[in-house]
Amino acid sequence: MLIEILTGVVALGGVWVGLSARVVNQYERGLVLRWGKVHRQPREPGLTMMLPIADRMRKVNMQIVAMPVPAQEGITRDNVTVKVDAVVYFKVIDPVQAVIGVEDYRYAVGQVAQTSLRSIIGKSELDDLLANRERLNQGLEVMIDSPALEWGIHIDRVEIKDVALPESMKRSMSRQAEAERERRARVIAADGEFQASQKLSEAAAVMANTPAALQLRLLETVVEVAAEKNSTLVLPSPVELLRFLENAAKVTGQSQEKTD
Repeated sequence: MLIEILTGVVALGGVWVGLSARVVNQYERGLVLRWGKVHRQPREPGLTMMLPIADRMRKVNMQIVAMPVPAQEGITRDNVTVKVDAVVYFKVIDPVQAVIGVEDYRYAVGQVAQTSLRSIIGKSELDDLLANRERLNQGLEVMIDSPALEWGIHIDRVEIKDVALPESMKRSMSRQAEAERERRARVIAADGEFQASQKLSEAAAVMANTPAALQLRLLETVVEVAAEKNSTLVLPSPVELLRFLENAAKVTGQSQEKTD
C-alpha cells in the first residue's frame, strides 16, 4: 500500500512539474500572467517554474525585427507622383509594455511606418528622395520612434529601399541628363579650342621674332612626314617666301609701267 501511495505522489509530482516547468530561450523574455494580472518582472532565459492553472506565460522576442514597409504612393512637394518603399528595424525593450500597452505591436509599428512614409513623401522634393536619403531616413526614424517608445519599442533604423518613378518622368530625366552631358562636352571642347588658340598665338609671336624657329619647325614637320615612309612628300612653302615673290612681282610691274 505504501509503495502505491509513493508511486502516486511521484506521478502527481511529475505531472505538476510538467505543467509548471517552462523554458525561455536566450533571445526571449517570459511574461507571466497570474490570474490575468501581469508580473512586472519578466522571466529571464532558462528553466522557470509556474503555478499550474493560475499562471500563463507569454514569450516576447527581443531580437531586432526587419519589417518591410509596403510601397506607398504619394505626390512630392514639386508635384511628382512616386512610389516609395522602405524597411524598418526595431526591437522590444520593454516586454510588459509591448504586450500590455498595445494589442499587436508589430501591426502598430507597420501602420505608423506607412503613415510616416506618406508624410515624408508629401514634405520632400523629388531630388531629396533621390539624393538626400540619409536625411530622410533620419526623419522617418524620429517620426516612427516617437509613438513606438510608448509601446516599449525602440526603432533601430529606417531605410528607404526604392523610389519608383513614372515612365514619362524617367524619359524626361534621361533627356535632361543627356542635354547636360552634351552641354559639358561643348564647354570642354570650346575651352580646349580657346587654350589651343592662346598657345598658337604665343608660338606665332615667338616665331615672328625668331624666323629661324619657323624653319626648324618646318624641318621637324618634314622629318615626321618622312618617318611614315610615304611615296609622296608635300613640302609647305613658307609664307615669307610667298610674300617675297608677291612684292617682287609688284616691283617688276611698276618698273614695266615706268618703261612704257
